[in-house]
Amino acid sequence: MPTPNSSLRVSPVWLVLAGIASVQGGAAVAKSLFDEVAPTTIVWLRLVTSALVLVAVARPVLRGKSRHDWLVVLGYGASLGTMNWAIYQSFQRIPLGIAVTIEFVGPLALAVLGSRRARDLVWVGLAGCGVLLLGFERADLDPAGIAFAVLAGVAWAAYILLSAETGGRWRGLDGLAVASVVATLMLSPLALGRYGEQLVDPRLIALGALVGLLSSVIPYTCELVALRSIRPSVFGILMSLEPAAAALAGILVLGELLAPVQWLAMAFVVAASVGATRSGRTIADPVPD
Repeated sequence: MPTPNSSLRVSPVWLVLAGIASVQGGAAVAKSLFDEVAPTTIVWLRLVTSALVLVAVARPVLRGKSRHDWLVVLGYGASLGTMNWAIYQSFQRIPLGIAVTIEFVGPLALAVLGSRRARDLVWVGLAGCGVLLLGFERADLDPAGIAFAVLAGVAWAAYILLSAETGGRWRGLDGLAVASVVATLMLSPLALGRYGEQLVDPRLIALGALVGLLSSVIPYTCELVALRSIRPSVFGILMSLEPAAAALAGILVLGELLAPVQWLAMAFVVAASVGATRSGRTIADPVPD
């Protein structure tokens, strides 16, 4: 009997890896524009692009929802918007690979805190060592950039917690589509007010839409297809490669070379993420935005 994935010619592992490369490539493209446009503007254009695509595809049904359903999706959207805005603020100040490494501690901590096994504390210690190692190489680590990466990590953890409840209350992609609109509206006063003059340049609008496609639409599509046939534990391990992929994108697109100590710190966090995932917890759900 044919399965839903019988026509899938590309390995789900390669789809996940393609999604990771697209996300971090989009982040590098976005950072390359920061001399011309504010990070908030790029984030807003990215969210607008993904919201339009998701709403068009999902056509969410809004009627018949309870007050709690709306509170959950509003929180989901707020965490989504905060996560994207904060990590782009961090990208502006510190290298991509370092920002994503610090951000990744958020979902990692959530995974370990959800475990009741003492051995999982090893992964906490390993990740903690990685973060401490980042302090040994201070040249590129602006304190504000670190703070924004931490905020992004906290928002990512909240996103993961709220995604399960949203999925249980909204069918299909409805919750994600509505949350994307919420995130867009949340940033609209800042993007259209303080930075509104930047949105009159067609070139920047087109580049912002490209970032949205690279960082949201393409990776989410890859992950959605891959998750139909890949085990969550394998998906989590692959997602643990995000910091390394971000560092590689920073080198190739932006020329952001990292010190050996920073690479070692990143390796510690990646190893901790893989270890936590193999212990039975998926450290991160797909992050389409």
